[in-house]
Amino acid sequence: MTVQLYLRTKDLAEAVGVSVQQVRNYEAGGLLPGVERSPSGYRRYTQRHLLAIKTARQLLGGYGWPRTQRIMHAVHQGQIAEALALINERHAELDQRRLQLEQTLATLGVLTAQLPVTTHPRAAQQLRVGTAARLVGVRVSALRFWEEQGLLQPSREEGSRYRLYDERQVRRLRIVALLRQANHDFAAIRTTLDELEAGQPQRAVAAVEQRRVELADTSWRCVAALATFHAYVSEYVDGESTT
Repeated sequence: MTVQLYLRTKDLAEAVGVSVQQVRNYEAGGLLPGVERSPSGYRRYTQRHLLAIKTARQLLGGYGWPRTQRIMHAVHQGQIAEALALINERHAELDQRRLQLEQTLATLGVLTAQLPVTTHPRAAQQLRVGTAARLVGVRVSALRFWEEQGLLQPSREEGSRYRLYDERQVRRLRIVALLRQANHDFAAIRTTLDELEAGQPQRAVAAVEQRRVELADTSWRCVAALATFHAYVSEYVDGESTT
């Protein structure tokens, strides 16, 4: 006869190195399967709960709390296909970020090679908005929208109040147009503009490289988590509903 060994909340907490309250939070968040109670009302955790909490903690490192919660809840509902879909969704996001970072590095290489870092005092030519738009091959409405986003700061012509783009603003315009073509969001564009205008393109490159390192670290945590996830599902759920 097999004797079921139960773990107290304290035992489970010590086994994974978290507080008793954190174990309760995991249970309340659906990261653990249902827990039996003793006749006196105490929770009866098992080895399944121990592996579940280890799996959840591994997943948190790569998938974050909301998605981990949904993954574990799906598993405990027997919806393995849904759990896998959530995992694949995260991997797709990471791959998209990787592609964006690679595009950013390529774009920065083009910018630092082709665009001047500083403006020339002798260049006094100022372009009106239509001319500036045609110069970079975008619509006037795009320039106005980018101005609203704080990416461009054209001056105004006295009297007519027409927008005027000097060399500095044209340079910014070229950068914005190039980065928008690469589907960068406005926050990333602002950062790039600030670094390039400070004459420190290497800082922008270093920032992107750091994000690539962080992304690789997240991807590696996902890989490590999947090993534990596979073990948990195979041992406790696979025979229930993965077909």
